[in-house]
Amino acid sequence: MKPDLIREFKNKVSRKKIKIAVVGLGYVGLPLAVAFAKKGFFVLGIDLDKDRLERLKSRKSYISDVTSRDLSRVIDSGRFKAEGNFAILKDIDAVLICVPTPLKRKYHPDISFIKSAVRGIAANIKPGALVILESTTYPGTTEEIILPLLEAKGHKHGKDFYLCFSPERIDPGNIKYPLAKIPKVIGGITKEAASLAFEVYSSIIKKVVLVSSSRVAETVKLLENTFRIVNIGLIDEMAMMAHKMDIDIWEVIEAAKTKPFGFMPFYPGPGVGGHCICKDPLYLYWKARHYGFRSRFIKLASDVVSFMPEYVVERLEKALKERGKSLKKSRILIIGVTYKKDIKDLRKSPPLDIIDILQKRGIKVSYSDPLIPYLKLSGINLKSEDLNARSLSCFDCVVITTDHSCIDYRFLIKGSRLIFDTRNVLKGIANKKIIRL
Repeated sequence: MKPDLIREFKNKVSRKKIKIAVVGLGYVGLPLAVAFAKKGFFVLGIDLDKDRLERLKSRKSYISDVTSRDLSRVIDSGRFKAEGNFAILKDIDAVLICVPTPLKRKYHPDISFIKSAVRGIAANIKPGALVILESTTYPGTTEEIILPLLEAKGHKHGKDFYLCFSPERIDPGNIKYPLAKIPKVIGGITKEAASLAFEVYSSIIKKVVLVSSSRVAETVKLLENTFRIVNIGLIDEMAMMAHKMDIDIWEVIEAAKTKPFGFMPFYPGPGVGGHCICKDPLYLYWKARHYGFRSRFIKLASDVVSFMPEYVVERLEKALKERGKSLKKSRILIIGVTYKKDIKDLRKSPPLDIIDILQKRGIKVSYSDPLIPYLKLSGINLKSEDLNARSLSCFDCVVITTDHSCIDYRFLIKGSRLIFDTRNVLKGIANKKIIRL
């Protein structure tokens, strides 16, 4: 792209005249699309999920960070519409890719959704368009996979399109840090590509950070989540060790965090869920092995965190045995099945693993979660239990796995025989019927 065309592109951004497409309208893509539309840009959403498209046509949001009211406003204004066809990209100036990047097996990345999206883009791309990948992936994906796929159709980078990587950093349900307040990292195949992406994102995000390459930007996201899983794995292991030593790990953490430097508190729990922390570090682990490097920290942390649902069941069995009860003959109630408090999100949720483990062992297990009225797990249909004195009296142990704010925990304590609190939500309450992780 010639300097005058670059200036023209930036000028169109400043006048909100560029058209933006967001491929993948999930937890990352839909909030991003609505954010651009609310700022006055025309946004085209592309998703192959027919159920999502039907919900969008009905103005019903399925994402916690996007209200149905905001969704209705941008649709009714004509600034946002969703389709399931890549052919409508022919008039789009900037394409943002926000598709899933799961694991094929525990240590093997699956970037098939990225490849499929890029092929659809390559067949319909507008000359001079900007393409930005937001999906978390291993270092080198943008340059080694996406660039060749786009150029395979005869397009040339720097002439027919520009390519960047900008890792998504959305934290579902985080009111303190909504999309606009989370700094955006951008790494381009070239500086010109990065400068174009800078202009686009600066229109909706307060701080945009440029790095030297797409590989650096890809690694930034992986470092962020590797940092988290390593520290979560460490504190989970510390919790297991402290229990053996009859030490209250929660008290240890509270005291340790009084140090004003050199310490950052992390907290143990029943496992790690969501779309990032349990998966992203393994992308880096897999890629590093191609360079002959084995990351022991990542694998160990991942293994420790993955073990936590099983550990919760072990602790549950021990607690019941100490009170003369057999886990096999007990009825268990799980409180909270989402992976995170106060959001309706079941992706990789540890409570689901705990329920699955109990079900496979033939144990009678139920759940209560005001955000998830129905649940189907391993072919078994479950309905959320109402929390009342009669229902609570039926269970031998209540396990708090997600600390939703809307739960009446004092009522829970009053009506339950035994409570296993894996989230320390009952902090400071002295009661013999309460045990903590």
